[in-house]
Amino acid sequence: MPTMQPQNASFARELVLLLVLATLWGSSYTFIKIGVETIPPVTLIAARTLIAGGLLLAVLRYRRVRLPRDHATWRRFLLQACLNSVVPFTLIAWAEQSVDAGLAVILNSATPIFTFLLTVLITRHEQVTSRKLCGVMAGLAGICLVIGIEALGGLGENLMAQLAIILATICYAGAAIFDRNFKGLDPAVPAAGSLISGAVILLPVSLVVDRPWELDPSAASMLALLGLSAFSTALAFVIYFRLVQTLGSVGTTSQAYLRVPIGVAIGLVFLGESLSPTAWIGLVCVMSGVAAMTVPAKAGTTKARSA
Repeated sequence: MPTMQPQNASFARELVLLLVLATLWGSSYTFIKIGVETIPPVTLIAARTLIAGGLLLAVLRYRRVRLPRDHATWRRFLLQACLNSVVPFTLIAWAEQSVDAGLAVILNSATPIFTFLLTVLITRHEQVTSRKLCGVMAGLAGICLVIGIEALGGLGENLMAQLAIILATICYAGAAIFDRNFKGLDPAVPAAGSLISGAVILLPVSLVVDRPWELDPSAASMLALLGLSAFSTALAFVIYFRLVQTLGSVGTTSQAYLRVPIGVAIGLVFLGESLSPTAWIGLVCVMSGVAAMTVPAKAGTTKARSA
């Protein structure tokens, strides 16, 4: 009986992790929406980075993995924190006070587009092929079909909040490319380092701006914060840094396309929603787009190229 080749099994594992990452980050928008109901954005994100960073430190200590001590690496952690947590997390949390979580997902799903453009125009660190370009286009088309064009009808409302999400999306694209600087490190190390750096930046701002000791958050917001910190941040960051090393920055950010069909699936199972025929076609387009940007250029037995 034929068995799966080790390289095929390894690449299949990376695709499963890509799906897990999309699920973890896809759920973060709902967590944020519930959290900002009674917790101000800066304090929510300060707590998010602090809790997630603390969890990762505990994991590293248990595994007896030490964080780097040189200043150069910590400067990179600090820059990564700004690109991947401090700025985008706060912008999205602020925006979701007036923008629906679903629309935030749609706007933020443009991350692979900006990563692709930054790669083409600036870094050129990954091979840019027509297949990846087709994958970008297929993913966008799939999102439109899954959500429905009418879902974008409110795009002009709350313009500043929506522009904030777009800016957060550009930050994520830059972060995916900058992550190449951490190649060779245990994936939990840059995740913990950047989150700790983010907490160091945000906590003083929270204390001054929000006076968190005067807040009275609801139980739902606190549970959302815990879920956001433990699953959508700590666990997701470890997977994210690993995938950047195995699938590359463009391939990893393609998980943004998976957030939408995952949200639709949750609605089907738990909310009794239904999909139109065009939405099913859209799901196929999304999956095709992800495959086009992540499957290695050579035969399936070829190992995925690192960023």
